[in-house]
Amino acid sequence: MHSKSGSSILSGPSCVGSIAELVAFQAAARPKAVALAYASNLLSYKELDDRANVLANVLRGLGVGPETVVGVCVQRSPAMVIGALAVLRAGGAYLPLDPLNPAARLAFMAEDAQISVLVAGHCNESKIPRDARPTIILDEYGRIIDSPTHSGSIATPAAAAPNKLAYVIYTSGSTGEPNGVEITQENLLNLVSWHQQVFQVTPEDRASQIANVGFDAAVWEVWPYLVAGASVHIPDEQVISDPESLRNWLVAEGITISFIPTPLAELLLSLPWPAQTALRTMLTGADTLHRYPPEGLPFQLINNYGPTECTVVATSGRALPDDSKHGLPPIGLPIANTQIYILDESGRQVLAGTEGELHIGGAGVARGYRNRPDLTAKRFVPDPFAVRPGGRLFKTGDVARVRSSGQIAFVRRMDDQIKVRGFRVEPNEITAVLNRHPRVLQSLVVARQAGEGDKRLVGYVVPAPEGPPTPSELRDFLRDRLPSYMVPELFVKLESLPLSANGKIRRLDLPAPSEANTLHDHAFTAPRTDLEKTVAKMLGSLLGVERVDVEANFFVLGGHSLLGAQLIARVRRELGVEMSLRVLFEAPTVAELSAEIERLRVLKPERKKDNEVQCALECAARANAEH
Repeated sequence: MHSKSGSSILSGPSCVGSIAELVAFQAAARPKAVALAYASNLLSYKELDDRANVLANVLRGLGVGPETVVGVCVQRSPAMVIGALAVLRAGGAYLPLDPLNPAARLAFMAEDAQISVLVAGHCNESKIPRDARPTIILDEYGRIIDSPTHSGSIATPAAAAPNKLAYVIYTSGSTGEPNGVEITQENLLNLVSWHQQVFQVTPEDRASQIANVGFDAAVWEVWPYLVAGASVHIPDEQVISDPESLRNWLVAEGITISFIPTPLAELLLSLPWPAQTALRTMLTGADTLHRYPPEGLPFQLINNYGPTECTVVATSGRALPDDSKHGLPPIGLPIANTQIYILDESGRQVLAGTEGELHIGGAGVARGYRNRPDLTAKRFVPDPFAVRPGGRLFKTGDVARVRSSGQIAFVRRMDDQIKVRGFRVEPNEITAVLNRHPRVLQSLVVARQAGEGDKRLVGYVVPAPEGPPTPSELRDFLRDRLPSYMVPELFVKLESLPLSANGKIRRLDLPAPSEANTLHDHAFTAPRTDLEKTVAKMLGSLLGVERVDVEANFFVLGGHSLLGAQLIARVRRELGVEMSLRVLFEAPTVAELSAEIERLRVLKPERKKDNEVQCALECAARANAEH
């Protein structure tokens, strides 16, 4: 299966240049236009350009140029965008380092990528050891607070050859350590050009930036819009953690196109939307989409698929409300300059409707894994179908098939890799860390289904002879070394791992978590009142456990904001109590939450005449008028 090459409609000079050059063109053409919106503050294209120039000069003075990797450890903010843009303007490649990750993991990435300079937010500078490398400190709006050198001259965008690095980004690795994927300028420009053409991005568009810093979707949320002269709007974490708040923010901000990670998008699709919303396109991806959009949505839903190794997106297609009879929503068709092949074990193309491994070729295929030549050779293989010599295919490890309509359907993984809340997770990486705990002899981590499209990580542990660790000890140990989404929610004690006659682990023989085999921190305290029993049952069904201790913390058990939103909706539906997600953060145990529900029942607040959606509409009208 092939895609036809799409022509570029980049909103810039007639000669397509680098991302840095194209953003500079927009700054010159519309200096007063809004580039970034954050915490009620607006940064113009001139301010974006000036601050990136200042930082780029400092970086050049420190030797940054082509193939130089610069770490950017900044939370979602204008500083993140300015830091990355400055690195590109200096001719280098940026490495996004999410400050929410453990310090040990960030230090590994910085060392493995061999960063020459670190750009850090003023709240994140201690997350990575400085060692001998220069460090530049920024405030949240990209202004330099501290740097080894400083230059007041204006930097012009550095020439960036198509084959030079644009960024390096890390993914979970099956070998026990994360792998750095090397993305070139050519890879990135193909994504940006396709995106602008297909979604008709103009300077009037207002886009959102929601993805975590270390998630490659953040690349997609920024560059296609800044290159087009549009504005990028960055919500705070509280907005993202609550689907209703996010919907209201999207409406109030007048967002026209937004990427929403699949698990969150599925929750947003179940909410009512005002017909007058400015949103015309919701993009989703990073996990399997389990539901179709309902009839009457005021925007289109586009389902996207693509491994990090193929520059964010490889296939894309609209999910239509009346397609549910065909199974799960498809992942679309190849994007511009991209080829998709579904091959059997012998490397031959399979017939339509037949399952095979999905291979990706074309302009988005990354250079490879940083400092992993063996793994690169294994996953990036010669393309036997290439028209020009030197073409390569990326072996995704995903099983797919082509529907009669020509759309591609994702079927399953060939290996143990899983997606948790949109994040790619290699269980072997978790197991490698878990086995380093002094009281763990052997371990295995698997994902167990806990509801439609919702997976839970479960750790199976064979304790050392001196006795099993508590789940809190295991969680703390893992959180010091892994991102929070890679920490199992439950730990099951085993006498030994179930093995087949040839010594392979029999995963089907792993017992389901139960009260008898699950590790606990203390003796179980059962619910005491009818309300506590009801709340405990709600939590148990969401978390995929039989019983919930009345003093156990929802978030310690593996709950997160998306599950919390589902819990709040269930409380509203089954108990008739209106409450916000903030209540769950303040009262996260069954006992505390039950007491809060009882208190709200007694208060019986009257419903306001104008609900939050109506308020959001009024805000949207004001925002659109101002825009």
